[in-house]
Amino acid sequence: MKKVLKGKAKMKIKEKDVNVPLDVPKSMRKKYIDNFMKITYGSGRLMLFAGDQKIEHLNNDMYGKGIHPDDADPEHLFRIASKANIGVFATQLGLIAKYGANYKNVPYLVKLNSKTNLVKTDQRDPYSGKICDVEEVVEFKKNSGLKIFAVGYTVYLGSEYEDLMLREAARIVYEAHKNGLLTVLWIYPRGKAVKDEKDPHLIAGATGVAVCLGTDFVKINYPKKEGKESKEIFKEAVKAGGRTNVVCAGGSSTDVRVFLQRLHDQLQSGAKGNATGRNIHQKSLKEAVAMCNAIYALTVENKSVDEALKIYSKGK
Repeated sequence: MKKVLKGKAKMKIKEKDVNVPLDVPKSMRKKYIDNFMKITYGSGRLMLFAGDQKIEHLNNDMYGKGIHPDDADPEHLFRIASKANIGVFATQLGLIAKYGANYKNVPYLVKLNSKTNLVKTDQRDPYSGKICDVEEVVEFKKNSGLKIFAVGYTVYLGSEYEDLMLREAARIVYEAHKNGLLTVLWIYPRGKAVKDEKDPHLIAGATGVAVCLGTDFVKINYPKKEGKESKEIFKEAVKAGGRTNVVCAGGSSTDVRVFLQRLHDQLQSGAKGNATGRNIHQKSLKEAVAMCNAIYALTVENKSVDEALKIYSKGK
């Protein structure tokens, strides 16, 4: 049974506050609003647990030095998602099909495209095509009875194949909204034409593309520039995203306090949540659940860093 933290979220929105895009049919508006409220717990902020790395990074993120043995088993991801406080668990449809029968209470986001990291950028610009589409997700949702609230897709801006990914992303957003589903686009500047993937002006360009594609949330890398504070230069990306909610990728595993402080800074600068994978699942089940609950407390309940750390320390 999923543990629920006590107390109501300080960040509260009402159904009338949800921005429903006009590509959501009138017959699906209520479903769209319900889905948005469910994945954000009525806070307007998304705590996304990212579990798509088994394709993206192969087994590098699940096995090896500094990674708890629990992470070697794919089911570890589902055990975490079922026991912890999360907004949505993002992974591929095939993995959900294999384990979902035992984890029906988990809120899911289906990642529609993925690629491995074997082909490097200096060999070929990145392209990540669909491995399934929205229609298949809708059919699977109906047949499985699982709680699928959203779909996701990655776009590599600056790749020579960006036109293909932009076209697919736009179609995915339209089809998802037509069925009342939420969308999250992973948008990363990457390719031979990109000199600095974390350039703040370029990251702001990525969030601007996201709102033009109509997505509900966009996942980006936290910008970085020498001599500048990331929490300040990040504000350009939030403003450029307009009515699209901006969340940052969690990145590789780091010190818990450092991670939570960085997340707090992002939220204070206007982020509408987070997308965290390795900083959660590379830990033991008990510690991973505690980490999720700490992140949830910061994101959804608007707790302080110290309060979130206490939740983590008590739970691990």
